[in-house]
Amino acid sequence: MKLNELQPKEGAVKKAMRVGRGIGSGKGKTSGAGQKGQKSRTGVAINGFEGGQMPLYRRLPKRGFSNNFAADYVTLNLARLQEAIDKKMIDPKKDVTEDILVEAKVIRRKKDGVRLLGNGTLTAKVTLTLSGASKSAAAAVEKAGGKLVILEIRPKGPAPKTEKA
Repeated sequence: MKLNELQPKEGAVKKAMRVGRGIGSGKGKTSGAGQKGQKSRTGVAINGFEGGQMPLYRRLPKRGFSNNFAADYVTLNLARLQEAIDKKMIDPKKDVTEDILVEAKVIRRKKDGVRLLGNGTLTAKVTLTLSGASKSAAAAVEKAGGKLVILEIRPKGPAPKTEKA
């Protein structure tokens, strides 16, 4: 077999419909676009337009509030932490920080910080330095004989204004 002998499989390639080639072709005159109007022209996509009627997305009321400055924490459950310790991904004798959790691939990234949640049980005695923890998670770490250090996190957004004397 030579390169000039290569051909696609039978029926794999279909010729494109040639539009605007007379009424006998089946796609003549308007070329399948219908008659007149904005949508029969090329390059027109009117998303959400309802023919002059107030569109649905403007008829419905606005709801809720999105805080641009809220901290976006990565959550880590006690069960996942214990599993990582059991698999020797983390050494419980050393201090466990957010960076160590990322290096050990326990979490993918730390975003604005890591928050420990109380889902599961913790049996290992471990010292954790994290951005936050739920009350149940903090209690579980203390119960296991470990220690939890919460980092001071500066909120996102503009710096607080200071008065000049």
